[in-house]
Amino acid sequence: MRFELTELDTLEAESVHIVREVAAEFERPVLLFSGGKDSLVLLRLAEKAFWPCRIPFPVMHVDTGHNFPEVLDYRDRRVAELDVELVVASVQASIDAGRVAELPGPSASRNRLQTTTLLDAIAEHRFDAVFGGARRDEEKARAKERVFSFRDEFGQWDPKNQRPELWNLYNGRHHPGEHIRVFPLSNWTEADVWEYIAQESLEVPSIYFGHRRQVFRRDGLLISTGPHVAPGEHEEVFEATVRYRTVGDMTCTGAVESAAATLEEIIAEVAAARIGERGATRADDKVSETAMEDRKREGYF
Repeated sequence: MRFELTELDTLEAESVHIVREVAAEFERPVLLFSGGKDSLVLLRLAEKAFWPCRIPFPVMHVDTGHNFPEVLDYRDRRVAELDVELVVASVQASIDAGRVAELPGPSASRNRLQTTTLLDAIAEHRFDAVFGGARRDEEKARAKERVFSFRDEFGQWDPKNQRPELWNLYNGRHHPGEHIRVFPLSNWTEADVWEYIAQESLEVPSIYFGHRRQVFRRDGLLISTGPHVAPGEHEEVFEATVRYRTVGDMTCTGAVESAAATLEEIIAEVAAARIGERGATRADDKVSETAMEDRKREGYF
């Protein structure tokens, strides 16, 4: 009987290989884990890479302080289940220390402030490899990334100066103070992620499914009301059935109107979508055509 690999089997094998390669080649890797769909798949792949042993490196969440409570609850439960070390890098702590300044205005977001917090945490813990859940289909700047993305001593990325990755050979050479961002999900799509979640029967935060929520429209996005987000004078609050395609800071992450209540319904919805999840739901990516690339050059994920 001939056994044939599925597309998900191939993607999983490639990603597990990358995770193991990093564990073998680097001294102090860390996995960025927000509790979002991509990072939870990445954590599952790390779990598989070293099973039955524990994951041999910590996970880190860059916490803006304006996160969805449902996602933080999921983050803490999943980390406890796997008995893995959690490092929380706090944007609020960076503000309190004077490392960054809170932006003014009703539409202000802490999303861009995460860069300084992330780079400070990398330096403090001397991490030399940082796993991220970015995928090339998310956004055009991320499509330029290699699997191993070199960052200089300032955490900066130069898209014109990247190392070749012929035959899946990865160059992790770096000097002290430099580090490598690693993207094992580079070749995955949003649909692949959801199909893998269904295949593995993974729990996801409840906000990914359709639910009733108080929202208002801002810059074409449905923004949830909450302790960190207040509607403006002419922004009318109403109740709608929505879900989230991506998870981030509440102040800049929009919902989509959807009644999808199962993984099968989400997979069908994603298959029919014609706009990527970031383009459809992230206000910080709408600042300019090069918003993501500008942030990545500064050291963003």
